[in-house]
Amino acid sequence: MRLNELASRKGEAVDYQKLVFDYARHPDQDAATPARRPVVVVGAGPVGLALAIDLAQRDVPVVLLDNDNTLSTGSRAICFAKRTLEIFDRLGCGDRMVDKGVSWNVGRVFFRNEQIYSFDLLPEAGHARPAFINLQQYYVEGFLAERAAALPLIDLRWKNKVAGVTCHADHVTLTVETPEGAYQLEADYVAACDGGRSSMRQLLGQESKGRQFKDRFLIADVKMKLDRPAERWFWFDPEFHRNQSVLLHMQPDNVWRIDFQLGWDADPEEEKKPEKIIPRVKALLGDDAQFELEWASVYTFSCLRMDQFRQGRVFFAGDSAHGVSPFGARGANSGVQDAENLAWKLAAVVQGRAPDALLDSYGQEREYAADENILNSTRATDFITPKSEVSRLFRDAVLELAKKHAFARTLVNSGRLSVPATLHGSSLNTADADGFKGRMVPGAVASDAPMLSADGTEGWLLRQSRWAGFTALAFGSGTASGDAARAVSDAAAAAGVPVATVRVPLDAAHALAAERYDAQDGTVYLLRPDQHICGRWRHADAGTLCAALNRALAKA
Repeated sequence: MRLNELASRKGEAVDYQKLVFDYARHPDQDAATPARRPVVVVGAGPVGLALAIDLAQRDVPVVLLDNDNTLSTGSRAICFAKRTLEIFDRLGCGDRMVDKGVSWNVGRVFFRNEQIYSFDLLPEAGHARPAFINLQQYYVEGFLAERAAALPLIDLRWKNKVAGVTCHADHVTLTVETPEGAYQLEADYVAACDGGRSSMRQLLGQESKGRQFKDRFLIADVKMKLDRPAERWFWFDPEFHRNQSVLLHMQPDNVWRIDFQLGWDADPEEEKKPEKIIPRVKALLGDDAQFELEWASVYTFSCLRMDQFRQGRVFFAGDSAHGVSPFGARGANSGVQDAENLAWKLAAVVQGRAPDALLDSYGQEREYAADENILNSTRATDFITPKSEVSRLFRDAVLELAKKHAFARTLVNSGRLSVPATLHGSSLNTADADGFKGRMVPGAVASDAPMLSADGTEGWLLRQSRWAGFTALAFGSGTASGDAARAVSDAAAAAGVPVATVRVPLDAAHALAAERYDAQDGTVYLLRPDQHICGRWRHADAGTLCAALNRALAKA
């Protein structure tokens, strides 16, 4: 199948796990001298596809190379967080993800056979998207691939494997192997999104450093009709799987994901056999349970990352740059956030709107985010899989206390679920000069809230500010708000940077937005193209806003 044929089948039932895409010879393979492209992305998984789509929507032509010609099989990454869904909205496929996915907010934690507490990941109203959806990775890749097929600036080449990388001062030369032989391709910049076993990382002589945990887990995708709510259920030391842990998640198509802790001594190949899996599932569900096994895999925990995500003109994103244990859903979510961070910066530099120094901030910001994810993932893994009797006694004591005492629940860790990093120390931020309350600090991702459009229809704040450039939120309806909007316009003209202004009235319909942003008449928030806040002011003049824009583009 060709990619454009997949796009034409949008709305039809598609078995994404069985799709095979055609290899096609490209004119670049016959060029007398290597063709030169602005950006080449290596790896057509969720991260590479998201990056390519984002670049294309910013009018940057991109070549996307993949060494295979299929999408993923099995559930793999399944939990996609609210922030990732907001990014998918901007990429043009958020509705499809949410419509197909299983939305959930509630998690339940059990010790042995007793529920000790539950939690709500989205306890407040007023968000367009749920805290999480569960959706198999092959659907995510399929929806992204269909979106990519609709964008003429994306040149997706299947069965194109990067076998050599040569870095120069002003470009990168790739040697690409195909079924018809090798060719060379030049790029101003290259993004390596080729997964945990990244060949790009190996070709550049780089490595990921960190910690591997000596434990194994079995993933079993089980198809069945089960009368349980769409929630995350986690058991510590249940009667049906003693001295180990179990996680249960609902997925679309009546498929349930079950993770069984096995221990380090388990034989991965043996544990993937149906005769080993079926008794475990029946122990959980009961001997009379009717189900089919769809897919199984055995994995180990690793928490690691590269020292630097930028290597000259090559940038690493997703699992190629960092890896975490799966509890907490931090892998795919952080990878998509890597892609969002990199896309607007690459576009600004390629199009001559920012200096190369802006690209240094990609590494600074996403390395910080990776460290935060690794810290949370390591803590979860240590709690889930204690490696000494003393650690186990401590964990079990905490779980017992958590039944009745709220303070102990803060110590329970079945995987602190993914939230976007607040980039407190980013060099692109403008520090506060005024007093504010709340979480919407410089470096934070902008929070959503209900928002009326110009014609009075109900909508959402983030959807008013999802275009490709900077956005200013100007709060209020009085003189101060009008002055703020004019200051934004003057600053944008002075800086030579397009800025969209979203006026947010201080009325009952927008009270939640005002509360979340601690807004007064005349308050201005400046959002980067990736919707991170880079500055906020009670009363901003054009000079102050111009300086903030220049700082956010690494011009100052």
